[in-house]
Amino acid sequence: MSAPWEKVLNKIDDYRWEIPTGYKSGMRVPGLIYASESLLSHIWEENAFEQVANVAFLPGIVGHSLAMPDIHWGYGFPIGGVAATRLDDGVVSPGGVGFDIIVVCGSCALT
Repeated sequence: MSAPWEKVLNKIDDYRWEIPTGYKSGMRVPGLIYASESLLSHIWEENAFEQVANVAFLPGIVGHSLAMPDIHWGYGFPIGGVAATRLDDGVVSPGGVGFDIIVVCGSCALT
């Protein structure tokens, strides 16, 4: 029996899984999840891969929307998500850092 994510994710190797830009219209870059297949089953159950795809919509994003092996559902980005954006047309997203860090650690976002 095939795994449910096989219809969405492209297996690159044993620890990398790609969400192609065609998964959702408007994705600017592919998603890339670093995880073993056993971890991927938990990621899939929690639907965190959807947040990886959503991050791929950010203006100015470069390369990939990335997810580390500890990925789990977050407020905007998945926890364990990483994205780089260009200086000239990219964004800074407080949801990419974590609202708990902004409040507890005294960080702030300026416009």
